[in-house]
Amino acid sequence: MELGKIKIFFTSDLHGRITRYERLFEHILSEKPELVLIGGDVLPSGISAATGSTANDDFLKDYLIPALNSLKGNLAGGYPLICMIPGNDDPKAYEDEFLEIEDMELWQNIHNKVIDYREYKIAGYSYVPPTPFLLKDWEKYDVSRFTDVGCVSPEEGFRSVSVEPNHSKFSTIEEDIKTLTDGMNMNKSIFLFHSPPYNTVLDRINVGNKLIDYVKPDEHVGSIAIKRFIENNSPLLTLHGHIHESAHITGEWKEYIGKTLCINGSTTGNRLALVRIEVEGERVYAEREEV
Repeated sequence: MELGKIKIFFTSDLHGRITRYERLFEHILSEKPELVLIGGDVLPSGISAATGSTANDDFLKDYLIPALNSLKGNLAGGYPLICMIPGNDDPKAYEDEFLEIEDMELWQNIHNKVIDYREYKIAGYSYVPPTPFLLKDWEKYDVSRFTDVGCVSPEEGFRSVSVEPNHSKFSTIEEDIKTLTDGMNMNKSIFLFHSPPYNTVLDRINVGNKLIDYVKPDEHVGSIAIKRFIENNSPLLTLHGHIHESAHITGEWKEYIGKTLCINGSTTGNRLALVRIEVEGERVYAEREEV
């Protein structure tokens, strides 16, 4: 068992913006973290799956793979372990491409997986509760077959890969997390979720005076299942994205749920939200900078 401090970078929702990736790679090169966690929405456009656009293919082939190879060459033996998960704007049709990048030993897709890193368990999970968006590859019902005001159910919209009807109708985030974490020791666990926990400073949107069918949408759009999981199991650290504007609306990018530190790694505009984390034993220190 290896003990000692771990230097981690966390960010989320890069959405294929090259300026964000360049800033991330510049900081990796200069600061040399040993672990980099990317919390979803890595590609430029989910809608490309329906329109036939080559934006995602071009981004992966012409930019991301060469950039990761260059970073690995420059860092030599100091190349970090990069773990990522897809986000709701990353079409499932690109899972094979993500696996090819993994085969090149440039990153690992840890969605619905638990990996060992030193004495820690690191788990990833991509699905989010129903949104107003039409791509449903990474959406599921949360704890029941409820769709909030203004949102489109997982049974509607479109998918870049087909699924069984029962998958979209009955599968829930709550059930998935129970299966993923069955028998897992939570004391030294780190979770990479795309969705934030519900009703926190991490999942806040600005609805203003907007009404949909005379009903005001909920200002909190995170996952109840993820919130309950954290409350009931007290993992060491949970990392989230998805809601870009939350930190700017609330003025906060982290929140404790019981003993668990929960962090938002997304932001608005063209800047990169870079969260520097140090973990030692069961102690966690984090700071966030927009660069």
